[in-house]
Amino acid sequence: MKYNTRNIGIIAHVDAGKTTLTERLLYYTGMIHKIGNVDEGNTTMDKDIQEKNRGITISSAAISTQWKKGHGIFNINIIDTPGHIDFAVEVERSLRVLDSVVAVFCASSGVQPQTENVWFQAEKHGISKICFINKMDRTGADFFAVLNEIRTRLNAVPLALQIPIGAEDRFEGVIDLIIQKALYWTDENGETIAEKEIPGHYQAEAEEYRLKLMESLAEYDETFFEAFMETEAGITEEMILNAIKRTCQSGTLVPVLCGSAFKNKGVQPLLDAVVTYLPAPNQLPAMKAKDAGTGDAVELERNEDGTFSGLVFKVVIDKHMGKLAMLRIYSGSIRPGDTVQNVRTGENFRISRILQMQSDKTLPVEKGKAGDIVALTGIKDAKTGDSLSASGRAVLLESITIPAPVIRVSIEPRTNADEKSFGLILAKIQEEDPSLVVERDPQTGETLLSGLGELHLEVTLEKIRLNHGIEINQGTPKVSYREIFTETRKHREKLSKQNGGSGQFADITFEIGPRENNEPGLEFINQIKGGAVPGEFIPSVEKGFREAMENGPIGGSPLENMKIVLLDGSTHSNDSHAQDFEAAARDGFRTIARACRPKLMEPVMQVEILSIEEYTGVVAADINKRRGVITSIDEKSGRKIFTAEVPLASTFGYISDLRTLTSGRASISMKLSHYALVPDFMVNTLIT
Repeated sequence: MKYNTRNIGIIAHVDAGKTTLTERLLYYTGMIHKIGNVDEGNTTMDKDIQEKNRGITISSAAISTQWKKGHGIFNINIIDTPGHIDFAVEVERSLRVLDSVVAVFCASSGVQPQTENVWFQAEKHGISKICFINKMDRTGADFFAVLNEIRTRLNAVPLALQIPIGAEDRFEGVIDLIIQKALYWTDENGETIAEKEIPGHYQAEAEEYRLKLMESLAEYDETFFEAFMETEAGITEEMILNAIKRTCQSGTLVPVLCGSAFKNKGVQPLLDAVVTYLPAPNQLPAMKAKDAGTGDAVELERNEDGTFSGLVFKVVIDKHMGKLAMLRIYSGSIRPGDTVQNVRTGENFRISRILQMQSDKTLPVEKGKAGDIVALTGIKDAKTGDSLSASGRAVLLESITIPAPVIRVSIEPRTNADEKSFGLILAKIQEEDPSLVVERDPQTGETLLSGLGELHLEVTLEKIRLNHGIEINQGTPKVSYREIFTETRKHREKLSKQNGGSGQFADITFEIGPRENNEPGLEFINQIKGGAVPGEFIPSVEKGFREAMENGPIGGSPLENMKIVLLDGSTHSNDSHAQDFEAAARDGFRTIARACRPKLMEPVMQVEILSIEEYTGVVAADINKRRGVITSIDEKSGRKIFTAEVPLASTFGYISDLRTLTSGRASISMKLSHYALVPDFMVNTLIT
């Protein structure tokens, strides 16, 4: 198998130009014949009506295209991901199955909070990265400042492969530091590239950055270092390309290119860089997995000769084809008619069709092989994160991390006639977006929808209205708080009931309090000696405490963490059952929880506001009013940048409030920073 496939994602902050860049990538690869623009709502990747109206990407879209370089034709699978923090799960599940990313930066705004978020998500998955500094034609564009921000804010080592010729409205082209030529785009659609000598007044700068390129490669690549030390003059273009490829794929250096996607400049060299430096699936190390039966570690070779395995990273409900399971194939191959197993459910099913995704269109294919990203029909119970395997050999791949929701809203259909279909639609939406949680409030009976932010919920409710024709009444958004114990207590709980026939009996003594290391979840330690409580009842005690944690003593919010040490207990020979010990754990928790000095925790957002000098006082006062803490005020391109930590509860309606306060002259971006203790005097006002 040739190394001719690339699986790439396009990641960035909101409004860095991801979708515009993707549109150009598709145009120059011949996938589309007319360039669409976000402002006109006619791009290939943003097909959802809300994406067109809002001018943002909401759902990650996959498309396959081809690029010819030299004598090779390369298949490129592109996933265009959202830039808004509220759709973080779309980025997470895309990065989990991709091999590399193109990180897009605005040349004027540089590294922004969500850039950091998606960058570190990519870091976590250990995937190769190329940077594209976009919007070189924009006012305030500064290639070298962004290069420096990549170094300081992202802890990366940027490797400039190009430098721009001019900036802002004088941006003309780029200087390729490897071939040492100036590249100009001479026609309106950017299809013709003129290769010229480097202009005289750029000669010194080009030489300086070419030397930096060589020195960085020598510092981070041993093979190149040896050649460089022997004779700098004897370094060939091929040596440089191979060294860039090695350092890019090992993650030690990050190649950086630049251009203006909107002005059709700089896109073809980026495509060349994608196929030259980023890895093919079968150039990556073997995939780590677990044998579903034994739990033993196994390694899957990433080629089509091995046993089939793949990961469902997204479920799409298509109105014509039903449920589509988006699948990354890691090893082996499949054809329509093959039987595969869903490892989570243990069920076997027959693949009806294998489809290649072309944004909102599909193309049937006869075979899916290792490295491919495809959609399958015929999988009834597929969920995000499911491993699919050959029937005879079930292997479990690492699943996908779904962030916990931080905000919820009560919802109901406006008319009783929609009640039945409302429940079905909510179930369908949850299947497609696992970061949404639908539950019923036990006290009020209301349906609660929880998500990752105001925009996330707003978009979901609009989708129900637009796509399914159901009007919805909604309550005001509420924050998803958490609770935590601050002290440890010892308690004995005894359950003893007689109600004719077999009774109920359980007796446990336990210590309850916070975990020492503040790790989330339950730490359960069994110190029962001499069988005072038989082994078969211990899991029931643990289950009881785990369930009890879901409703903390202050406002019924889940506990962040808890430590239980089971010390002693007793049983009755006839009356003790597993469910009695489960009930005793729950009752014991409710009885003693208040004595553990519980505290309320709230999500705190990191907020970055860009404003002009004139509104500095107004913006700072507004942050203070929202219980926020300003952590820094910087200046860039004549604008003030406020970084602050603001409780999520105080950020509802922040975007429109800020626009009003600053006459539309400020922009804001937010990301979840951490959970913090709520001051005692505020607790009652927040949970009423």
